[in-house]
Amino acid sequence: MWRWLYNQPRVLETLYDVTQRALEPLRRWLKPGGVVEKTFIVAEEVGKGVLFHCQMCGQCVLHSTGMTCPMNCPKTLRNGPCGGVRANGHCEIKPEMRCVWVEAWERSRQMPAYGDEILLVLPPVNRRLQNTSAWLNELTGVAQQNPAGWIGVNEIPVRR
Repeated sequence: MWRWLYNQPRVLETLYDVTQRALEPLRRWLKPGGVVEKTFIVAEEVGKGVLFHCQMCGQCVLHSTGMTCPMNCPKTLRNGPCGGVRANGHCEIKPEMRCVWVEAWERSRQMPAYGDEILLVLPPVNRRLQNTSAWLNELTGVAQQNPAGWIGVNEIPVRR
């Protein structure tokens, strides 16, 4: 059953939206740390762990990557494929594994609301958020805060 659900990115996209809308009104009461975060962490470890082999990076981007966790890439590349994708769509490091980014691209095409987010350049993962709740980090704005010295994707100069 879990495999069937995993292979339904459109359904997962809807579940993501429903969860986000359900948690949004609680935003002002949610704070990182404490019992609430521990509850969220357990829920994420169980739910996202079973479905997506979640690595608990604390900055979930499933909705931007075709409901495919980019942290499952053996190189943990979060912002796109490495260039080592084999002709058959498999990983250069683990030849028995399909490339996470090939799957992300194919699955994103099935998502009407967030499918085009696969085209966005994602910032690298903030390792300081490892093993924290991605939902809490998203709702409280922690996930969008760049560590000192990092610049945001929108701040990268583009030459024309």
